[in-house]
Amino acid sequence: MHSPVDYDDVAQALSAGASAVHPSEARGCLCGALCLRPDYSRADWLDELLPEADPATADDGALATLFFESAGALARPDMEFEPMLPGDDAPLESRVEALAAWCQGFLYGFGAAGTAARAVLPDTVTEVLADLAQLSQAGVLAASEPEVEEDAYIELVEYLRAGVQLVYEELDALRASQSVSESSH
Repeated sequence: MHSPVDYDDVAQALSAGASAVHPSEARGCLCGALCLRPDYSRADWLDELLPEADPATADDGALATLFFESAGALARPDMEFEPMLPGDDAPLESRVEALAAWCQGFLYGFGAAGTAARAVLPDTVTEVLADLAQLSQAGVLAASEPEVEEDAYIELVEYLRAGVQLVYEELDALRASQSVSESSH
């Protein structure tokens, strides 16, 4: 299942809001925070992405749709969550750059949510976070066979998709234990 929000529409919304945040990084940041904070709001997210904008009047189009679609995709048990990355027609280098930006955003959102510092995380979560830290440094190698690089990219995207869903599910009890006053900032 692909996101109903178009990658280019998100890029345009961010640009219109004078944000320098990469579209994939923006979605990663959102997903990282949603894994920890049940009260993470659209206004919280927009404040991160568009600090100069008034959240009440900020984008109600692509970014709003992306927020609600992301929260729903993570919460559904059908494992249909997918990171928002450029389409297969984009050059591999751009897709790998977006994958790295997505991971950087996720780690930022996860850390900025503040809850993880006070919790003991399951080993599976810390393993996925360590892997995402490595993926955030991803780049294209000059392999002799482009199909080898393409296959590797596809495997990384699948790992990211499943890993983030696992993190979300593993932290279900942590999210449920939070009161609104504990997790608000």
